[in-house]
Amino acid sequence: MQFIDGGVTAPQGFTANGMLCGIKAGRTKNDTALIYSEKPCSAAGMFTQNRVKAECVKLTKKNIADGIMQAAVANSGNANACTGEQGAQSALRTAKAAASVLGIAPENVIVCSTGVIGQQLPVEKIESHMAELAAGLSKKGHEQARTAIMTTDTHYKECAVLTEIGGKQVHIGAMCKGSGMIHINLGTMLAFITTDCAISSKMLSEALEKSVEKTYNCVSIDGDTSTNDTLTIMANGMAGNAPIESEGADFDAFCSALDAINVQMAKKIAGDGEGASRLIECNVKGACDVKTARALAKSVISSSLVKAAFFGKDANWGRILCAMGYSGEKFDPDGTSVSFASCEKSERYGATDFVGEQKGKRSTIKVFDHGVPLDFDEILAKKILDENEVCIEIECSDGNACGTAWGCDLTYDYVKINGDYRT
Repeated sequence: MQFIDGGVTAPQGFTANGMLCGIKAGRTKNDTALIYSEKPCSAAGMFTQNRVKAECVKLTKKNIADGIMQAAVANSGNANACTGEQGAQSALRTAKAAASVLGIAPENVIVCSTGVIGQQLPVEKIESHMAELAAGLSKKGHEQARTAIMTTDTHYKECAVLTEIGGKQVHIGAMCKGSGMIHINLGTMLAFITTDCAISSKMLSEALEKSVEKTYNCVSIDGDTSTNDTLTIMANGMAGNAPIESEGADFDAFCSALDAINVQMAKKIAGDGEGASRLIECNVKGACDVKTARALAKSVISSSLVKAAFFGKDANWGRILCAMGYSGEKFDPDGTSVSFASCEKSERYGATDFVGEQKGKRSTIKVFDHGVPLDFDEILAKKILDENEVCIEIECSDGNACGTAWGCDLTYDYVKINGDYRT
């Protein structure tokens, strides 16, 4: 398996485009994206756990239930949430507009929105630009689509992998957005995954659920769960592999590639949290089971006090133990150790791979050892915490299970961004 360029258009048969339709006054960047497969796809999706759901979420959740999709439309600048019957009709009109120009059924169109809650979507602007949007579909269109779904994101987020399944080359591509209102209660803000693998919607759903639990569900930026969280995957089968309809070696290979995609996406989201200056990764080892390990890690990266300490480059390990303690999970504090570790930027660090890869020389400092505080080098600790990517390494003494979660620091800019969001 290898990472490749191309995002959602890396798989065979997929094209995309993005353009400015004028959804939000004053915006000068693309605000509407379109993804299309030349063949109908098996499909699966996961959606927000928030009881308040955007109209696009309600529509897409209903339509994807039959496991067949062929296109996706997403707009930024307006969430189309808490908008009543008019909002429901706007979501439906968006699907119909795309279906009309693409020659497919409206029920086979994924519809997503992100932006301000409680404002009616100017759907007529999407409708009037849909023909132009569809006419511009291309393999390079992922470059336009990936920016069209951004709101407060500072980096576009996409990746793709090439792997072999059943003797055939299989591609999986993805793009997502997410910077604020993200918490570990489903997944991300918006994420679109495409693949040319031949796989049933049932197995797609199973693979997606397993992957989300250890990737997107392990991300928290601000503790808020969005009304619009949507994660979808479409598979058109054009790779030509024997269809995956049950568990086995081919399914395992697909899941491995999907996990690689979703780990990258999850880390990109965490590292680009609103106002964030660094990515925080928390690794828990030695827990009694995986569920406990992940819950402990999630509790740590979700703590506002931990996040604020990392912004101040303060090695305040007491806040980490505190967050573990109120997680509701069982562990032995007297058998627990905590270290901080840094990772040098790799050559791949940058806009196309925001968090880079965990390569290079790591500096590590242990600050708490089996329930006992250590006299550690504060200067070295501050240097480690000044990195763009910082790891919290927690060693428990309760078992052999491991878990990881991702978050970011809490900065002054987070308050500024959200204080001025509607303006």
